Amino acid sequence: MAEHNDPLAVALFSEVFMADQLARSLISRALPKGMEISHFSVLNHLAHTNAERSPAQLAETFHVTRGAMTNTLAKLEWAGHVHVRPDWDDARRKFVSISPAGRSARDAALASITPVVSEVVKAIGADRVRAVLPILRELRLRLEK
Repeated sequence: MAEHNDPLAVALFSEVFMADQLARSLISRALPKGMEISHFSVLNHLAHTNAERSPAQLAETFHVTRGAMTNTLAKLEWAGHVHVRPDWDDARRKFVSISPAGRSARDAALASITPVVSEVVKAIGADRVRAVLPILRELRLRLEK
């Protein structure tokens, strides 16, 4: 049985939480004016998949509520970064795709954050970052269960 106060577990999650907070702050400051991390994340995902996704699929992918995803998509649609269309077979459903303007906005955001995150990797050392990636992936996969 696990201890009620496992110092190793507490230290691990304390570091993960603080790293997450600091990384989000760093990225937020580097993103172009008006773009939020959630906007960039959705645009980046749609650019990588190069396929339409339903709002429910996106909410599941990002582990957020459908309401939160609807809010993000509404902002992206207003900015012209995504196209939202009805499902031709079921009018209750919608599909989202990245627009050319959204792809440009994603590319600009990537260009603005890449130097910042590259500097962090350089300071830590590429070999050390490569060594820790499998552990971080395993942690993420275990938390997704």
